[in-house]
Amino acid sequence: MTAETIQTDRIPPQMHDVMLALAGAGARLAAIIRRGGDLASAVGTNADGDGQKALDVMADDLFRDALAGAGVRWFASEEQDEAVALDPQGRLAVAIDPLDGSSNIDTNVSIGTIFSIFPAEDTAEASFLRPARDQIGGGYIIYGPRCAMMVSFGDGVQHYALDPDSDRFHLVTARQEMPEGAQEFAINASNYRHWPQPIRAYIDDCLAGSDGPRERNFNMRWIASLVAEAHRILIRGGVFLYPSDARQGYERGRLRMLYECAPIALLIEQAGGKATDGLIPILDQGAGALHQRTPFIFGSAGKVARIAAYHELPETEISALFGNRGLFRA
Repeated sequence: MTAETIQTDRIPPQMHDVMLALAGAGARLAAIIRRGGDLASAVGTNADGDGQKALDVMADDLFRDALAGAGVRWFASEEQDEAVALDPQGRLAVAIDPLDGSSNIDTNVSIGTIFSIFPAEDTAEASFLRPARDQIGGGYIIYGPRCAMMVSFGDGVQHYALDPDSDRFHLVTARQEMPEGAQEFAINASNYRHWPQPIRAYIDDCLAGSDGPRERNFNMRWIASLVAEAHRILIRGGVFLYPSDARQGYERGRLRMLYECAPIALLIEQAGGKATDGLIPILDQGAGALHQRTPFIFGSAGKVARIAAYHELPETEISALFGNRGLFRA
């Protein structure tokens, strides 16, 4: 690839080709989104049974074709049942959600691309079904009022923004750090009745505001776009919760470990935050199948640790310790 689609001076040399490919495909997708058209028309379902929009399929093709010439041996997409072999000599394996939040296309809410990079092994299974901490790179591109990229190679988080005139991502912040103090939480509160008791107790204490054990007021956010939620939290702090719940099909959460949670968890930890399934760090786990789901909680370190503390208590003690005595007030 000859055109420099991203400023590469802070990108490890072995990652140049794959990042140039990802940035180039991201810039092309951003241009397609800007042009509009009937991008939200339904065209089928993906491997997880989710409805596919025309732009989902377009994004999947765009990134697969771009990565075919970038030293990538294995390509796994949320839109495909199985991983695809690209370059037999490639040294990298890329897992990707080509278009996160596609249900928001017709309402013009920010959508994105999430990607995870592993060393390639002899088989796709060995390349992807491994501890998430084996990632050697991960990040996302967000298509919003400004097209931006957050990426980490294990040494902090780099923040880039796309210049639409040159179709090149320029470095904005060399080391993005997440603030701790934001009094914001993101959760789909319509599912309150289905949540496990520790999640309900945590949200109850937030909603009680200055009159409750937390002794401060909170704002609730919910965009229904993982990339948009992650971007806000990386910039502003706060916490995101997508827990498991009692509904059929949600017993192990809804977000995919490989395509969504692992790369976001890498960014969050590298920016100084935490990312767990409620108790266990996401990066200490691994996908047992390409499309495995997991509960996902991430954000400022103190807030995620507090939620874990709620999970560690017996249910009978949650109200007494946190509601009545206000054990944790920080």
